[in-house]
Amino acid sequence: MPPAPSADAAAVTAIHTYLKAKSLEPRPQWLQSYQPSIKFNTPPVVQQRSAESRLLSTDFTSTLQSSAASCFPAGSANPDTKELRIPGPIPVQVLDIEDIGRSRWSQVEAIEMEERGEMRKGHEVIRVVPDEEDNSDMNPPANSAEKGGPHKLLLQDARGTKVYAFEMSRIGKIDVSLAIGAKLLLKNFTIARGVIMLTPGNTEMLGGKIEAWDKMWREDRKKVLKEKVGWREGMGMGVA
Repeated sequence: MPPAPSADAAAVTAIHTYLKAKSLEPRPQWLQSYQPSIKFNTPPVVQQRSAESRLLSTDFTSTLQSSAASCFPAGSANPDTKELRIPGPIPVQVLDIEDIGRSRWSQVEAIEMEERGEMRKGHEVIRVVPDEEDNSDMNPPANSAEKGGPHKLLLQDARGTKVYAFEMSRIGKIDVSLAIGAKLLLKNFTIARGVIMLTPGNTEMLGGKIEAWDKMWREDRKKVLKEKVGWREGMGMGVA
């Protein structure tokens, strides 16, 4: 027997309250479109976490409500603005990430090693041979094995405002394997000269991923890195 309409409304209200408390207030249109996916025979906490997971896989510019308090203030990306102190919390999504602690060409080489099924261990290059009896990845490819850093990210808020961010100190889960479209929550942070100063204390990793964005970014990453170092087809490998 299907639940009464009041049960539907109560579940949707509970999900909205849960998401709002996590600084992820969705637009009414998104909640309405998500409602048919709610499994009313599961506990409320499961319903709420499922909704959160689904929301984190969306484009925040079309699914989150935006307000002055939940978005970057005017002038955030302006390099002439000396400093802005922002209490937040502001939910954002990752559009790009770059390891600026390693040369771009070394990153190209790491990608190509991964494509060949190789990894680097110290000064040695080791061929990764899959074990037919063991599917665990004991030797992750070079590109994912090295955390590298610090990292520079391009972040976007619910209004679509884009601001660069710099990892001031190591933040767990931030590396070039971070999914494009992943979501962060920023609190009590500073923007200096148009760049957000990221620290473990002001950055909460929420997870999420936008499959289409991530796929395109990874397919194009080697080409983009080569272009940034001035490499063109037909050139040798000795680019600095």
